[in-house]
Amino acid sequence: MNKQGMLVVISAPSGCGKDTVAKALCKLRDDCYISVSATTREKRKGEIEGVDYFFKTREEFEKLIESNGLLEYASFAGNYYGTPVEEVRKSISQGKICLLIIEVQGAKNIMKMYKDCVPIFLLPPSFEILEKRLRGRKTDTEEVINERLRIAKHEINSKEKYKYTVVNDDLDEAVREISEILDKELIKHNS
Repeated sequence: MNKQGMLVVISAPSGCGKDTVAKALCKLRDDCYISVSATTREKRKGEIEGVDYFFKTREEFEKLIESNGLLEYASFAGNYYGTPVEEVRKSISQGKICLLIIEVQGAKNIMKMYKDCVPIFLLPPSFEILEKRLRGRKTDTEEVINERLRIAKHEINSKEKYKYTVVNDDLDEAVREISEILDKELIKHNS
């Protein structure tokens, strides 16, 4: 029997460490793959095509929308962001665990379309620690931090829609817990 991969959705408020956890998970497990999003925003210094994003023109992106080439997409700050279907299908058909690091609204759409996906919500140890992490980045204005915190409160209220919640207090512990969830789900998925 050919081992089938699976789709895993990881959501969390800004500052909870979604990307860090996903990258650590991929270092731990060779069966994990982080889905690469497409965007119309300009490539930043140091970003690599196909690694950080698939950089598309607005016209190319809109063609993907029209041809159902995206699992989900959103417009943010004048640019499109979305998940190409082909990359996800390819990784799953190769027996990989495809990690979609995605915000709550996009995750809800994915969960409706893919009933067998594994949704995991990453929580901060506390709201105070989340605020401390966001301020510690020193990359955002006070206004942006307050907006991120407001959104975080709303997103945390959506955690019940996810099959699993994991608190990211200690990175290694959070990664271990998610890895155990993946092992359990793979057994169910491939039986």
